[in-house]
Amino acid sequence: MAGWNADNAAGPVGQGAVTLVEGSSFCISLQNGDIFPHHPHGVFHEDTRILSRWCLTVNGQPVEPLGAWTPAPYQGMYVGRAVGTDGRADSPLTVERRRELGGGILEDITIRNHALQPAACDVGLFMDTDFADLFEVKDGRFHRQWEQTRRCEVGSVTMEAVWQDVRKGVIIRAPGGEAGADGLLFHTMIPAHGEWSVRATAEPIPDGSVPAPPSFHASSDTVSPQFRRQQSWDASIPPVRIGNRSLERTVYRSYSDIGALRIVDPQHPDRMVVAAGAPWFMALFGRDSLLASFMVMPINAPLALGTLQTLAERQGVVVDPVTEEQPGRILHEVRLGVGVGLALGGKSVYYGTADATPLFVALLGEVSRWGLANEDIAALVPHADRALEWIRDYGDRDGDGFVEYERLNDQGLINQGWKDSWDGINFADGRIAEAPIALCEVQGYVYSAYTARAWMAHDAGDRMLAGELRGRAELLKKQFNEQFWLPDRGYYAIALDRDKRPVDACASNMGHCLWSGIVDEDKARQVADRLMSPEMFSGWGVRTLATDMGAYNPVSYHNGSVWPHDNALIVAGLLRYGFVEEAQRLASALMEAAEYTDHRLPELFCGYSRSDYPQPLPYPTACSPQAWAATTPIMLIRSLLRYDAHLSLGGLWIDPVLPESWGDFNATNVDMGGSRFSFNVSGSRVDVMDLPEGIVLHRGMRPSLADLEELDKLRPTE
Repeated sequence: MAGWNADNAAGPVGQGAVTLVEGSSFCISLQNGDIFPHHPHGVFHEDTRILSRWCLTVNGQPVEPLGAWTPAPYQGMYVGRAVGTDGRADSPLTVERRRELGGGILEDITIRNHALQPAACDVGLFMDTDFADLFEVKDGRFHRQWEQTRRCEVGSVTMEAVWQDVRKGVIIRAPGGEAGADGLLFHTMIPAHGEWSVRATAEPIPDGSVPAPPSFHASSDTVSPQFRRQQSWDASIPPVRIGNRSLERTVYRSYSDIGALRIVDPQHPDRMVVAAGAPWFMALFGRDSLLASFMVMPINAPLALGTLQTLAERQGVVVDPVTEEQPGRILHEVRLGVGVGLALGGKSVYYGTADATPLFVALLGEVSRWGLANEDIAALVPHADRALEWIRDYGDRDGDGFVEYERLNDQGLINQGWKDSWDGINFADGRIAEAPIALCEVQGYVYSAYTARAWMAHDAGDRMLAGELRGRAELLKKQFNEQFWLPDRGYYAIALDRDKRPVDACASNMGHCLWSGIVDEDKARQVADRLMSPEMFSGWGVRTLATDMGAYNPVSYHNGSVWPHDNALIVAGLLRYGFVEEAQRLASALMEAAEYTDHRLPELFCGYSRSDYPQPLPYPTACSPQAWAATTPIMLIRSLLRYDAHLSLGGLWIDPVLPESWGDFNATNVDMGGSRFSFNVSGSRVDVMDLPEGIVLHRGMRPSLADLEELDKLRPTE
């Protein structure tokens, strides 16, 4: 996911750091709620750090942390102990900080006195800002010097800054606070067994001019916009009951995180898309947003539609070697703020990705089956065709039938697949592959794009186009299995390098090839066996790279770690080829791993074997929450329910193979083309209630979009 090359990986946020996320804002702090500029911490809004310092002291001392948790992704609760004026270690003063994230932050600070006597307290709230770009904070390199001014009044501090012709500002309000040199001061006498409280807010001033209307609720008796937004999301997704209560908690944690990771398209305030992940990737990413939308589609298809529409409007139209934009290409990422010169390609939009473009077409084919408005789908078809033109004219650089990548400038990504770290693609002996590189999973995505668009053309009556695209898909599958397969190894090469040599590392990427269906049937068993071998399967999930490879490192980003989303796609691929037992084992391991991270799967974790360590070890800079990881539990359940739909053909498929340890499954208020239904699963038994008229329940697997003749047999008769 990350836009990382050799020298710009993010530093860790620190042990026990607390992350809040809400739309395009996020907050990282210490466990006591404090924020310091020497950590990669702060309150960030639209890729700019609006608070670099936010510290609370009582009687001149910081609060000792006792505990911190997040009741919701956008809310933080921090509990600590304050030092009394007598200096005794066993202080009777406790501090509670309730923080809510929006465009800025709202914080209710309460100090309680548990003593028999009143307690005099000097409370300080100290703040600062550097308006640093997210990349500056992440990399620890600050390139801009802002000219700052600071105005302190009773109950408020306003900080403004200018850099070149750009103005920014932030205003802090806390009623009753005396203006000090670094913040606001409060002098209070807290009664015996009494309490004192204050509400503080910090909000950005757009363009450094007029403060924006408050984005928080005015009092504790009213509902915040963030809460209303989360409530609206919760009402749109189906409640579930699962016999395994731990698994159920993981699903609801995923629901909550996906809701918080939604961001608004600035040009269409009513349109939501999925951000990649917190803390550093609260932005639109092509690959990440497309895959996350696919994985969550059964519970919220409009999110996938919004992602497609937003990416379509930013589809490449010109050739730009700096941003790597090309006609028809789908972007890699969008960044906001004035420091975009630090971003990939040096501009706000960067296009250097090999897989987002075919994934765009594949997702459109999936969305077309789930009952969304025909006019919305039709409006996206020309963009899908332009994407296919990019595959032909730019993606396949040398006309050999495969999509390759090579960055066009030194500021772009070296590797442009999902394993986009600088050393992510290597040979079995550890040597790094040289570009142009054709990744195995990208060819699978292209195969899916061809079959998806062929189905849409076939369904619309354009048999000629459908036949042409089907022919392209079949030829690609044939060439892929001839050139990527390593018969002496029993698995697929991760890539072809610049000399068309197979890059022979044993990597998880081939699991994506199972998912896309590009794998020949006679090779699938060997692929499944290799993925589930001790060298690949850690006991918690399939590693990105096998332990017997030269570049293996269990504490690396892409060379031996375990990524939940990677495994979710592998589970779907195993089931596509009928490997039920392997899929159950892998899905169960991932769900068990979530129990060690408070039921929230992180972006990735280390690849150590389960037999060596009793719990999955965290990767130091993993994003959490992260879109792919948040959607993984939903994708796993969908895959093992073998739940699918093709509403234009009047079909719903449910044929469950849930692990026995998961227990029964119940879902209500499930959306299907605007109608709602419910279903219960117990073992292999399925009971469906209120199925929409005209929809037929099928057992077994839905025919793939490549099986046009089988799909035609499902058409309702007049």
